[in-house]
Amino acid sequence: MSTKHKIWRRGIIDRLGAVLLGAALLSLVIAPVVEAVPKRIIILRHGEKQDAYKLCAVGQQRSLALQANNLGKGASNSLFPGGAGPDGIFAVTLHTLELAGPTAQSWGLPLQLYSVVPLPGLDKKAEALQLNQRTLQAANSVLTDPRWDGKTVVMVWEHDHIAMEKLEEQFPNEKVTLRQLLNLDTLPNVPKNWYGGNYDYFWIVDYGNPGSAMPTRFTVQKQAFPAPYEGVPSNDWGTRENLPKDSGCLP
Repeated sequence: MSTKHKIWRRGIIDRLGAVLLGAALLSLVIAPVVEAVPKRIIILRHGEKQDAYKLCAVGQQRSLALQANNLGKGASNSLFPGGAGPDGIFAVTLHTLELAGPTAQSWGLPLQLYSVVPLPGLDKKAEALQLNQRTLQAANSVLTDPRWDGKTVVMVWEHDHIAMEKLEEQFPNEKVTLRQLLNLDTLPNVPKNWYGGNYDYFWIVDYGNPGSAMPTRFTVQKQAFPAPYEGVPSNDWGTRENLPKDSGCLP
């Protein structure tokens, strides 16, 4: 084979290799990203508040009632079929941390805490910006971290950042609520607002298509507790609790 023919053949091989490499790289670029998505996310609000730092006695009772009846190990009306329990529990504020604590402790689980705490000089706007950022970070973890793929996750959150139409309108160029970030707004029956008077509901979100972050089912369940927690409020959606004036809880 002549030198000229060898050079020509080598050029053909090099060009073919470049084409194949380019095709492989292009396939990587256009291939859909398979997300690590939980099978189920259970969302609830923190308990009733005494102040910016802690729950009132009613909120503390709610944390114990949830552990004993719905969320904790051995719960009498468990939200976890088969008694397997949650795989991750997320919290964001001191109120959510306090509510989730008894449940996490019962399972021996650490809390996935995306903390925003009330500090001196932190005004409402600055706090909202921090909650925007931390809610985004938490939702991103829930929908992409392989630890939660196909698992059940509990998110105890601040209600404005679960769903609040006014807050979403204030930040039109970004997603700031779990309703947006977890793609709940793609379903027709998800409320646009979590009503401020309600501490007593679960939002249960199912992702029925593995690898897809689009939810396939949304269920609302009211919290209602038997003795010794029958005094913990269980008011209807959109209505306020009927608390005694000396409850020590913020309205």
